[in-house]
Amino acid sequence: MYREAASILLFRPAEGGGEPYRLLLLHKPRKNDAWQLPQGGVEAGENVTEAALRELKEEAGIDACTVIGTSRRVYEYDFPPSFRRFRPDNVCGQRIRFIFAVAEPSVPVRVDGVEINDFMWADPSGIGRYLRRRAYADLVAALVEEGLSLVRSVSSRP
Repeated sequence: MYREAASILLFRPAEGGGEPYRLLLLHKPRKNDAWQLPQGGVEAGENVTEAALRELKEEAGIDACTVIGTSRRVYEYDFPPSFRRFRPDNVCGQRIRFIFAVAEPSVPVRVDGVEINDFMWADPSGIGRYLRRRAYADLVAALVEEGLSLVRSVSSRP
């Protein structure tokens, strides 16, 4: 059985030069795979969008954003054996679904310093430097392209 999870790609307009948008990445205090998108489990009674927005609030303190779409892409993976031995249930991995949102350039980010110990507004073209797990990095790169296409279409509407 896979744990249902939700993640959010949060874009904001860039300040200065380079790419016109930045993507929020969060850092977990661990040795491997520390940088990731805001994400977490879908709780009873929640849909993917509600769960992703709740996780964004819990992990980054952000509750001011506009949801612009949902991806059909899903990232499914098995937990490593070292993690499985601490789970008393029959959950063998996680299935993550993704939503897209935009925030104002000045949106404040507040991490708790425990679960999440840092954040960055990354240039989307450089996220491969931070996401180490190849399958995850490749998926996020495809999601970024999908999300930026949505952001551009929303921002071009009158």
